[in-house]
Amino acid sequence: MTTQATTAIVGNAMMSKSFAVTATDGVWDGNIMVDTVGNNPLGILIPGQVIDKVCVQYTAGACAWRIIDSNTMVVKRRGLGALASYSDNQYCTIQPYTVQKTDTLQVFPVAVDATANQASVLMWVQSRAGIELYYGTDIVDATATEIKTAVNNQGVGDSIFGSAISSMTIQAEDGATITNVELYDASGGLVYTAYGTKRGLNPGSRSNYFNLHVDKLGLAIGKAFVLKVTTVSA
Repeated sequence: MTTQATTAIVGNAMMSKSFAVTATDGVWDGNIMVDTVGNNPLGILIPGQVIDKVCVQYTAGACAWRIIDSNTMVVKRRGLGALASYSDNQYCTIQPYTVQKTDTLQVFPVAVDATANQASVLMWVQSRAGIELYYGTDIVDATATEIKTAVNNQGVGDSIFGSAISSMTIQAEDGATITNVELYDASGGLVYTAYGTKRGLNPGSRSNYFNLHVDKLGLAIGKAFVLKVTTVSA
């Protein structure tokens, strides 16, 4: 597996702390960020502190982050990183959160796809069942491709069957474009679609963090529903 350097600044208007980890691409396991002074995880370093900023940077590709309770595995806050040197403090704001002793800040980076005309993507999906990261790799250009959960490789029709999607935020690897995102029912009928765009330095980009964000949704998920993305690589 490949690795890459990831860094973060976490804090509020009164203080901030720096974190780092050499993270393995394509997994959560082992990618716990620690502070750059004492090598402590988030919950040990600043328990009880209220934070409202999390800025994560990665080296190349794409990256998701989460604050998670290491005992209960409940995700407290989550987001997407920016390519190193392209972080935007305005988009690092999170809902204020009081750090607990058992919290860790973890990252899920992915490398740029080494094969021409293919791309990798990450997508946070919020539903009544909770928040889940979806991951797609080897997505061939202009080909609608299913993405599945990063943890257990389940499609949306299995992972949140009986629930409803309320928001989706997707990040394609550096330089890639999200053409659109589509939700299909069990018979192959199109339930929902939305256009994506570029991000970062590409012309037409509106964000350094996401290619598409949609919220205030009410997409009821049935058995065997499929979530697909279409991309164009750099």
